[in-house]
Amino acid sequence: MLAAPMTARAGAADATPVGTWLTERGGADVKIANCGGKLCGSIVWLKEPLNARGQPKIDSKNPDESLRSRKILGVPLLTDFVRSSDGSNVWQDGLIYNPDDGKTYKCTLTLVDDHTLRVRGYVGISLLGKTQTWTRVDGTAPAVSR
Repeated sequence: MLAAPMTARAGAADATPVGTWLTERGGADVKIANCGGKLCGSIVWLKEPLNARGQPKIDSKNPDESLRSRKILGVPLLTDFVRSSDGSNVWQDGLIYNPDDGKTYKCTLTLVDDHTLRVRGYVGISLLGKTQTWTRVDGTAPAVSR
């Protein structure tokens, strides 16, 4: 039996995006954890971890030259998220790093239900952004086949 989707307030106190999530295009898993009272997340699985030469993919577009040789697997992707003060299932004031372009964007996380996380990255104001839907893949929800 499936649980009903959570509303903005229903189940909000217990709801959390802590866990492992498959990104929208299915190319990576991101593990979200509590990091000193704020949420953070790192890449823990890649569908294609190797480049065309058979070497691990690296963070080659990072603006910090000293980080360009680090492996994408393990890269911190999400930082500094705090739960909205209204008690809803929204975590805000965080940042998301995009290794595809080497840029960091403001971001909000909205837990739609136990299995669905809406991730909105933006520049300036939230209207100027893009939303992805991630699917939970850890033990708290049915496994997603890959």
